Amino acid sequence: MLNLERTRERFPILKSKIHLANCSQGAIAQEVIEAIDEYKDTLVSSGMDWERWMEEVHLAKEEFAVLIGASSDEVAIFSCVSDAVSAVASCLPIYGRKQIVTTPNEFPTVGQIWLASANRGRAEVEFVESPNGLYTPDVVEPYLGLDTAILSVHQVSYYNATLQDVRSLADLAHEHRALILVDAYQGLGTVPLDVKESDLDFVVSGNLKYLLGIPGIAFMYVRPGLSDDLQPGITGWFGRVNPFDFDATRLDFAPGAGRFDMGTPPIAAAYAARAGMRLVRGVSVTEIQRHVQEISRHVIEGARDRGLEVTGPQEVTAKGASTAIRVGDRSAEIEKEMFERGIIVSARADVVRFAPHFFTTHEDIETALDVLYEVL
Repeated sequence: MLNLERTRERFPILKSKIHLANCSQGAIAQEVIEAIDEYKDTLVSSGMDWERWMEEVHLAKEEFAVLIGASSDEVAIFSCVSDAVSAVASCLPIYGRKQIVTTPNEFPTVGQIWLASANRGRAEVEFVESPNGLYTPDVVEPYLGLDTAILSVHQVSYYNATLQDVRSLADLAHEHRALILVDAYQGLGTVPLDVKESDLDFVVSGNLKYLLGIPGIAFMYVRPGLSDDLQPGITGWFGRVNPFDFDATRLDFAPGAGRFDMGTPPIAAAYAARAGMRLVRGVSVTEIQRHVQEISRHVIEGARDRGLEVTGPQEVTAKGASTAIRVGDRSAEIEKEMFERGIIVSARADVVRFAPHFFTTHEDIETALDVLYEVL
């Protein structure tokens, strides 16, 4: 069981705010602050320390790999998920195929990248729609064909936290000899994911949400063996066999997922990312999920008791950490008003999202729901 009192002491912001916007930016722990300070100290004391910095980048890759059941040579590093998905898109067509099957419920950057590839003639994009936001094999299969290169789906919806069964979707994609790319940004840290058990080809995620890092870094898992078949059309000097050869006349690709690495990696963010993921792993994602589901049940029931409308799954086992409460077209204004009253939530479209983490208490939820009700 979590020791909430001791856990909450790690997060300075909790002394003055109730932080329920972890679906947008996770609360920053003392360990992450100390990691950032460690990087700052290297700048002050050494001016530059590339050997130490590259070690930290590698350790951040390792930490991400352990979190998803992979190894570090199966992980590439980027500055954001947009860069990661763009790197995959730059490989199209893949095995002679160029159709992308995806959904309108992806975070917009993903669909927009596939559409940008279509504009250059490198892809054809098919959007699958599901009325309730749940994408089962029965819903998706009619859209897959002989030209399907990638099925691109989210693990957890950014809007209302609908949780997808990515293993069943991976099986479906592979039956059609297509690949699957999963955006796990809204799940990792609160929903367990093992890329080998789920048989996934690509997984992308950043660190500023439930992994408790900061903006400026993202990771991509690439299934072993798949990298060797792909040559990204966008690259950088860290994607080479030996980046420090400094040979501008030769384009060789590093083995494994390293061929997707770009330019100089985001060093400061890597320090923060590693510290945040270590904290998550130390608590354990399984324990975090148990706690978050308990808190999410409280959000849903408390919202109903106050006559508030919850959109998305009502059963906590069918959703990720956030709960979307419909407030209409004033969502951004309501987010601001709640912040002024000491509650940090995240607005999207016509909802505000309550996104707890392992440090969230039942008392936090009661107070936040009362404030939301008053603001409405």
